[in-house]
Amino acid sequence: MRQPQFSWGKPDGVTFTPLTTHPDSRGDLTELFRLEWQLGQPPVQWNLVHSRPDVLRGVHVHPIHEDYLIVIQGRMLLGLCDIRQDSPTWGARWLIELTGQQLQGVFIPHGVAHGFYFPEPATLLYSVSHYWDIRDELGCRWDDPVLNLPWPAQNPSLSARDATASSFEQMCLDYTAACHAAV
Repeated sequence: MRQPQFSWGKPDGVTFTPLTTHPDSRGDLTELFRLEWQLGQPPVQWNLVHSRPDVLRGVHVHPIHEDYLIVIQGRMLLGLCDIRQDSPTWGARWLIELTGQQLQGVFIPHGVAHGFYFPEPATLLYSVSHYWDIRDELGCRWDDPVLNLPWPAQNPSLSARDATASSFEQMCLDYTAACHAAV
């Protein structure tokens, strides 16, 4: 398998949309999503996640669906790695902090591996462009030495699936095979 040239930077197609909050005497209103923003395929499902502190979700990649997410409350570190061999940013990695204090929508296209680390309690709202399908759920170890994302965690709480995930290299092979099978 051809190996990417790893670099630090935002993967191509990942977008950050600052969200404006409009306060008044009653409280405030924040517009979270507009179809006209053209963030990939329209969402078919929205999910709300409440995470405890020191939880890491991922690292996952999807050959089919795209994600759009917003940290509503608390703080989350978003780790990204572009594994699309045809991408101009193939191998680009990034770790960025998102907070409920500064709302922004983040669009993650298929083929960009991602993980979420919650150093404190947090609420995450996210949508997906396709309904759940086991063939669209690929993952690798959060601490894989080839992936090499600098998570600030030593021993985070993981799901059983994430704790037994394969290597980064295997995830990339599985992603490539899934993309070829879909053609």
